[in-house]
Amino acid sequence: MLQNIKTFEKNVDYVFKNKDLLKEALTHRSYLNENPKWEVPHNERLEFLGDAVLELIVTEELYNRYPDYKEGPLTGIRAALVNYVMMATVAKSIDLEKYVLMSRGEAKDTGRARDVILANAIEAVIGAIYLDDGYAPAKKFVVTFVLEHLEEVFKKGLIKDAKSNLQEKAQSEFKITPIYKVLEESGPDHQKVFRVGVYIGEKHLATGSGQAKQDAEVDAAKQALTKWEE
Repeated sequence: MLQNIKTFEKNVDYVFKNKDLLKEALTHRSYLNENPKWEVPHNERLEFLGDAVLELIVTEELYNRYPDYKEGPLTGIRAALVNYVMMATVAKSIDLEKYVLMSRGEAKDTGRARDVILANAIEAVIGAIYLDDGYAPAKKFVVTFVLEHLEEVFKKGLIKDAKSNLQEKAQSEFKITPIYKVLEESGPDHQKVFRVGVYIGEKHLATGSGQAKQDAEVDAAKQALTKWEE
């Protein structure tokens, strides 16, 4: 494992002071089911932290790079950069899937569930870098490996999604940003289904579902837009 860590550190141009943080970032929950004596916990807490760090860094970068853009377009660009599909792409670009520890069953999956695991792991790595040495190296990582996809976002027209459209409508009519809340998680780890509600203030607009939180949020936004237009 230590040799693998050294190779991974070369891939991302960052050497961890606390190797256990990186081990934790690379440990999927399913791995502990088969290896209960593994010395570090699974990566979900680091994913939680890394998600927030990632969003802050991307938000700051977009704010500074596009001073003439309003909130709606900036939100759309950010959503296109940090959704699980893009984050899985980033993970694959640094060969992250070679290093993530997961169960034998999860390792065989090559579909959406695998992409979600990779996306979560990349967020956990960002969280680990932030805890290991602070904001600056975490920002360097995000700028190098995530923001490099910015041109792709524009070229492929990935900006306009349901969440962005709903954001613009809500801002235009109510001056309020929609918020998304996870209402329920069900199913085993490799086939988890999320139910997410979208709200304007205290008002519940719609509910969506999906195998990733981002999918469920997009579905909820689509449902809300459909109701809005009725």
